[in-house]
Amino acid sequence: MKDYNLIIGSHVSMNKQQDYLLGALTESLNNDANAMMIYTGPPQNTIRVSTEHFFISEFYQKLAEENFSIDNVIIHAPYIINLANTTNPSTFEIAVEFLKKEIIRADEIGIKTIVLHPGSAIGAPEQVGLDQIIKGLNLVLTADQKVKIALETMAGKGTELGTNFAQLKYIIDNVKLKDKIGVCWDTCHMHDAGYQFETNLEAIIEEFDQLIGLDRLLCLHINDSKNPLSAHKDRHENIGYGYLGFETILKIIYHPKLNGMIKILETPYVGAKGHAFAPYKTEIAMIKLKEFTDPFHVNGKIKIDVGE
Repeated sequence: MKDYNLIIGSHVSMNKQQDYLLGALTESLNNDANAMMIYTGPPQNTIRVSTEHFFISEFYQKLAEENFSIDNVIIHAPYIINLANTTNPSTFEIAVEFLKKEIIRADEIGIKTIVLHPGSAIGAPEQVGLDQIIKGLNLVLTADQKVKIALETMAGKGTELGTNFAQLKYIIDNVKLKDKIGVCWDTCHMHDAGYQFETNLEAIIEEFDQLIGLDRLLCLHINDSKNPLSAHKDRHENIGYGYLGFETILKIIYHPKLNGMIKILETPYVGAKGHAFAPYKTEIAMIKLKEFTDPFHVNGKIKIDVGE
C-alpha cells in the first residue's frame, strides 16, 4: 500500500535526566518513529514539575527540523485517575482536579490528545460507574480547552469500565462537550475483552463506525497479548509473540480505514532484569518491513518477561 500514511511510535520516557521533551523526542527519533506518547510525570502519583522546565521552545524547534508533527505526540493520563469511583468521594475529587491540571499542562505544551482509562466501578454497579465517569468528565471539560480526551478501550479486569463500544458510546452520548471526547483502541485490551480481531476485524471496525464513528478514533495502542481471547487479564506482549500474532496486528495497523491514525506501541521491555532493553526500534522496523523476524527468540534465550 504505497500511499499508506503510517504514523507509528511508542511510549517513551520523559524526565529531567534526559531534558524532558527533548529527550523523549530524541528517543523516538532513534527508534525511527514519527509519533510518541509520554506521561507528564510519574503515572503512580500526582507529583508534577512545571511545564516551564520541559524545554518546550527547543522541543518545537527540533520537531520542525525533523518534520515530526506535534499532532503525533500524545499524553497518557496517570493510572491513579479513576472517574468511576463512587465509593470514595475523595478519590473521585482528586481524579477530577488532577485531570483538570493535566488538561492545562497538555494545552501549555500544545499536545492535542490525552489518553485516559475510563475508570473502575470499585464494587458499584456498572451503570453507577458509567454515570460517575460522565459526571467527572462534565466537571473537567471546558469549551476553551484545545486537547481532547481519548477514552481507552479496557480489558475488563476487575471492575474496569470501557470494555466495549456500547459503554464508550453511552459515556460520549451523555457528555456535554462531545467535541472534546474521543476513543483510543488498545489491541491487547480489546482482545482480552473479547474482540476477535483475527476473524472479525472488518466487523469490529464497522461496529465502531456505526456506534461511535471513526472520526472519534484518535489513536491506537498496538500491543500483542499474553492471554487468550476474552481472558480479561490485560497483559501486554511483544509484537508477534502473543495470541494476536504478527499477521493480525499488521492487518490492524495497515487497514485502509485506519490510515493516518496514530499507532503507539506499549510492549514489554525484553531481557533479564537489570539488562532489559526497549523493543520499540526493532518492532517498528518489523512493522515497516511487514516481516516478522523473531528478533527476541521464542525459546527464552533472550525473551524474558520483565513486565510492561
